[in-house]
Amino acid sequence: MSDLFTIPAQETGVLRLFSLDMPREQIRFLNEAGALDDVLGVSGLDTDHVEIFPVSDLEDLGLRGYLTEGHAVPEDQLGAGLADVTGHVLLLHSRAFAGRAMTLKPGAALVPIGVYSVTPTDWTARPAPVPASARPNTGVPRSPREARARARRIGGGIFAAVMILVALLLYMVIR
Repeated sequence: MSDLFTIPAQETGVLRLFSLDMPREQIRFLNEAGALDDVLGVSGLDTDHVEIFPVSDLEDLGLRGYLTEGHAVPEDQLGAGLADVTGHVLLLHSRAFAGRAMTLKPGAALVPIGVYSVTPTDWTARPAPVPASARPNTGVPRSPREARARARRIGGGIFAAVMILVALLLYMVIR
């Protein structure tokens, strides 16, 4: 649990989870500038990378599902106690510390739950090969005579449709 409170410089891919044991009014106050810094005993926290929410908002997904599916935390890192967590929680992403080393000194109202490593995205994966059917000009080639005949049929159909519309318009105007 000590690495829950010690943040090394340039840390990435780590989530710290706390349960908030405080009244709703005080939880709403945590969104004010500097309030979260005071509660955690640090300064300069980037609140864009901090989540405060009631576990009940997660409905059927639950806290375990939110961490595994929403944040790519491996299932084997999560303990059985996550199902018992209720009320509001505080989720600190590594980016909240802006690459600086810090030591958290949370107040008594913040109950530590755990620290979790996020599975990084593999950006080096190669794209899937394009199937032959999706490549241009891979169908059965037509002879030039067949292509001209098809073009004539299409053009003739369009010409006939336009002429019918013109005839209908003239009929409506003259009538």
